[in-house]
Amino acid sequence: MLNLFTDPNLQWILIGSMLLGLSTGVIGTFAYLRKQSLIGDTLAHAALPGICIAFMLTGVKNVAFFMIGAIVAGMIATVGISWITRHSRIKQDAAMGIVLSVFFGLGIVLLTQIQHSSYGNQSGLDKFLFGQAASMTANDVYTMMGVAIVLIVACVLLFKEFKLISFDSGYARGLGFSVSTLEQLLLWLVTIAVVVGIQAVGVVLVAALLITPAVSARYWTDRLGMMTFLSGVFGALSGAIGTWISAGTQNLPTGPLSVLTATALFTASVLFGPRRGIVAKVARRYAAKREWSEENGKQTDSGSRSKESEVSA
Repeated sequence: MLNLFTDPNLQWILIGSMLLGLSTGVIGTFAYLRKQSLIGDTLAHAALPGICIAFMLTGVKNVAFFMIGAIVAGMIATVGISWITRHSRIKQDAAMGIVLSVFFGLGIVLLTQIQHSSYGNQSGLDKFLFGQAASMTANDVYTMMGVAIVLIVACVLLFKEFKLISFDSGYARGLGFSVSTLEQLLLWLVTIAVVVGIQAVGVVLVAALLITPAVSARYWTDRLGMMTFLSGVFGALSGAIGTWISAGTQNLPTGPLSVLTATALFTASVLFGPRRGIVAKVARRYAAKREWSEENGKQTDSGSRSKESEVSA
């Protein structure tokens, strides 16, 4: 595992995984609070046909073209979700499910078509399903660094607006904010975070890094600012520990290990969260029961002494 600190390739993977976890953790906080936990899954699956179409149009395996195709497909998916919810009685979670299945089905059809074509075996597009962090290069890390900076700066500058639409969109509308524009902007930021993470974690698992750190952070604080910070820290820790374990073992992929680390942090949060954790709840229940028993005992003793006084009199 010491190779992690001496091997330049592993260092790039470590930095890239940490930046990915940090950026998805920060932006995932707002997606979780807006009850859009399915949005990461939807956008990740929606990116697959964009990647396939980019390859079919260009005929070359270029990550930049793939990212452009994935972002365009993801943005079309967000517009589709917004259109369905505004012009029908279908709720947002159902709209996400519809868009997810349609886009992923289209992506699988295109992927199968490419694999049966003359250049299918050379494309390597199937790696986008489960990710391949080991293939991360310095350019990929620079891209993740730029995306992380953009996402964090956007969340800092628009923190008040995102907070308003997350908790009370009607009040935000009354204050004069364009809620639909802010919602669409937030969806696009989530899309960018998801698309950048697909190469490392894959279409199937990238949603876990978007939502799991945010849910874990919720167990530790009731303040949104601290929750956003902790979510970013948990995401970065997940990427770092997943890379560290992967570097010390053979044939264990970095992306899934990062997701499993995020799940372990979530389990620890559920158990040991200061107010919402299971241990804290059991301790409070035990303390309340003991206090009630002591109070009940005092009242019983007091009643016994009163009866003894009455008998003596």
